[in-house]
Formats: sequence, C-alpha cells, structure tokens
Amino acid sequence: MKIRFTKMHGLGNDFVVLDAINQAFVPTPAQARWLADRHFGVGCDQLLLVERPTTPGVDFRYRIFNADGGEVEQCGNGARCFVRFVHEQGLTDKREIRVETRCGIIVPKLEADGQVTVDMGAPRFAPADIPFASGSEAILQPLDVAGTQVDISVVSMGNPHAVQVVADVDAAPVATSGPLIEGHPRFPRRVNAGFMQVVDRHAIRLRVYERGTGETLACGTGACAAAVAGIRRGLLDSPVRVTTRGGDLSIAWAGGDAAVLMTGPATTVFSAEIELPDNL
Repeated sequence: MKIRFTKMHGLGNDFVVLDAINQAFVPTPAQARWLADRHFGVGCDQLLLVERPTTPGVDFRYRIFNADGGEVEQCGNGARCFVRFVHEQGLTDKREIRVETRCGIIVPKLEADGQVTVDMGAPRFAPADIPFASGSEAILQPLDVAGTQVDISVVSMGNPHAVQVVADVDAAPVATSGPLIEGHPRFPRRVNAGFMQVVDRHAIRLRVYERGTGETLACGTGACAAAVAGIRRGLLDSPVRVTTRGGDLSIAWAGGDAAVLMTGPATTVFSAEIELPDNL
C-alpha cells in the first residue's frame, strides 16, 4: 500500500503529516511505529492526521500519533504545522482555522510574517484534569523520583505536563529522570516531563521528555505548560520567550481562564510517497 505524506517540523520537533481527506488511511499502531522509525521508515517524533471535522462550525479534525504508535490528545508544534499544511495543500484558503482535537477546539493562524500563532485554550490545573493522583491543587506538588523528592507543577494543555525548575537545563537529568516521571504511577496516563531554567522574568530555557517519544528538540505544549507554571509561581511575566534546543517560541498568558497563545515557526521539508510493508 502506497501513501502520500509530507515531512514537516516545528523547531526540529518533526512530523509525518498525512492527508486523510484525499486518501483513505488511518495508521495502525504498527504502521505508525514503522513510519516514525528513523532507520526503516520516514522518521518523526509524531504522525499528524488531517481529517474532515465531526463537529459543526469546525474546519478540520486533527489526530496525533506518537512514535510509539499511541494516539494522544494534543501537540502544539504540530498544530502550527497543521495550519501551514492545509493551506499549502489547498485544503483551505483561510489563514485562521478552527480545528477539533481529542481535547477540544484549537485555533491556529498563519501570520503575515510567516510565523504561526495558536490559541491553545486555557490551561487546567485540577489533578483530575491532568490526570494526577493528588488531593490538592497546590501550585507545587512533591513527587518521589527514585527516592529523591522533586517539586513539580502539574498543568494540562490538553495533554499532561509535569514541570520542574532546574538551575542549568544543560545539566538536567532529562535522560534519566524523564522516563521515571513519564511513567510515574501518580500519572495514570503518563506525563510529559519538563525541565525549565529561568533566565529572566520574560525568558526561560526548556527541555522536555515527551510521553511516548522521548526527548524532542522542542515541545509546543511543553513550552506553554512551562510558561504557565512559571507565571503561576511568580517567577515569570507574560510574554515569555521559551528557548528550546530547536529554537524559540513566544508564549503569552494573562492568567486565570485566559487562553494561552503560542507563536513560532512551522517548516515544510518535503512531500513524497512511501510503500508500507505488507506485514504491518
């Protein structure tokens, strides 16, 4: 079976984008893992699926599959690539679209300068919304990680995040603590683990160990969660420049029930066809 795809990235967080409107294809977990494999497939952090909407007043449906084949709720860098893809492929002539995801409606917009701004909706903090096993909505939550207590802020940006402040993001134990936090039993659906270094009141550096993928060069929802966590803790003021290993994002949040606005680039790399193995 041959499928058409486009390779894209948002600050190095890379995607295989699939048009499921003009071709009938939804990847099985095995097919998603094969396409994401950097040796045998195309290679990506996530697969993005463009579908017709199922909700009135919405332009598209957006589905995300991690490199491990699991479907997840949200991907911020992918949302920026999504609006560029549907525009470049002639699926819409709108520069601002409404997109349904597993966690609600998002609104990405192509700016005149080529950047993309996404209304990511309001962050959520209730433990049940993360989900996170806790009897409190405290801004800081203690978490035992291999016998060491780590103070985290838990935030849902449609997907779960656990953000901690570190002195030096380059020296942070992302590779060792990241998977332990991701699979911690207090997060029944696993979690994205963020490691944030505060530079000044409008700037942070960030690394994220993503659920089902591992560390990526950038994480859009992780950048939103980190900025929100820092503002709630009184460490940051909006807007916040988030420097990832792949580049910079701008995150704005007025607090409370206000939506988080994320602005950054989205880049198309190439489009092609690939033959899926028959045994998948």
